[in-house]
Amino acid sequence: MSRGRNGIRRPNEGQSGITGLETAIILIAFIMVASVFSYVILSAGLFSSQKAKEAVHTGLQKTRSSVDLKGNVLGWVQHGNITTVYFTVVSIPGADAVDFTNTTGSRSLVISYSDKHTYDPDVTWGVTRLTSTGNDYLLDENELFQVTVYLNAPGSAIDPLPGPYDKFTLEVKPPAGATLTIERTVPARVNELVTLY
Repeated sequence: MSRGRNGIRRPNEGQSGITGLETAIILIAFIMVASVFSYVILSAGLFSSQKAKEAVHTGLQKTRSSVDLKGNVLGWVQHGNITTVYFTVVSIPGADAVDFTNTTGSRSLVISYSDKHTYDPDVTWGVTRLTSTGNDYLLDENELFQVTVYLNAPGSAIDPLPGPYDKFTLEVKPPAGATLTIERTVPARVNELVTLY
């Protein structure tokens, strides 16, 4: 320690300290590092929330049914067994159009059949436009299509055909959206045309 003119000791004389300018530079450096870090965190958060939003929309599109059953399911009976099934489908409001074009090699919708004896992943079917706004086979909103499923078509794997008390399941599988599952039981008494429950 050195002594000043008056003999008073000055404790910090000869020691260097941090100045205001140096403090400001360090403070600015901390602020810059914090801002870069916060930018990285915010960007990652926004990116992950965008990806989560896309995942939710994709999931909704896959699980949301695009077609629904309208009215009864009917069966045509020959020799005591169901040979043909008729049902009407309608598009769900707000859903995308479903392509019911049934041309060999170009159809995108598949109907499968299953019961306790057999499974046919792609049964023969046809469609009739009941109400339609166009000449195509795209099931748009407010349109009705009657679907005819031929259980006894040549090459069908369904054996035996469903008879009284038999339960069976038809699945309408559009290219996008949920599968429409139709489970029905053949009644005990069968006429030529029966309502399936």
